Amino acid sequence: METRTRQRSTAEQRRATVMRTAIKTFAERGYYGTSTMDVAKGAGISQGYLYRLFKDKETLFAALVDYCSDRLRESVATAAASVRGTDPESVLRAMTASYDEVIADRDVLMILMHAQCSVGEPVIGEAVRRCYARQVEYIRSVSGASDEQIRRYFADTLLSNVVVAIDAAAIDAPWARALRARPGNT
Repeated sequence: METRTRQRSTAEQRRATVMRTAIKTFAERGYYGTSTMDVAKGAGISQGYLYRLFKDKETLFAALVDYCSDRLRESVATAAASVRGTDPESVLRAMTASYDEVIADRDVLMILMHAQCSVGEPVIGEAVRRCYARQVEYIRSVSGASDEQIRRYFADTLLSNVVVAIDAAAIDAPWARALRARPGNT
């Protein structure tokens, strides 16, 4: 008779499983519509163990904001490195395209949007501010863009959030085309 030794997951492996589950669960129902029990059940762990991994629901959601921030930062870094030359507009165009690729992952997009609506929660508010601070300062340092160019970049990317969230690409109407239009695109 063969006996199998069951290998236990490490806390880091469980934490990664919880993060994968949480991003999907929170993306679907938002911070206020998701319970820690929902996340624990989806991750196949007890709610008590979830609280050993994350202090509370707010800390877990803030970790998701940090995860999305890291994804954005990695994406724009790759985009910036691919640009030949130092023209800020060229660098920003490449970064905008990379941002659009990241938010094509609807779960990431929805975490970012739900986070905006949850900034009244202190830990989440701090995570959102940290995300913006990191993005702005990194974009400034690698692009050489002016404050006005950076504001335009963020205006365009935040509009991209709306366009993707409402699936404006699937709507053939003047208002949807106006929202999708970008300078240089016809």
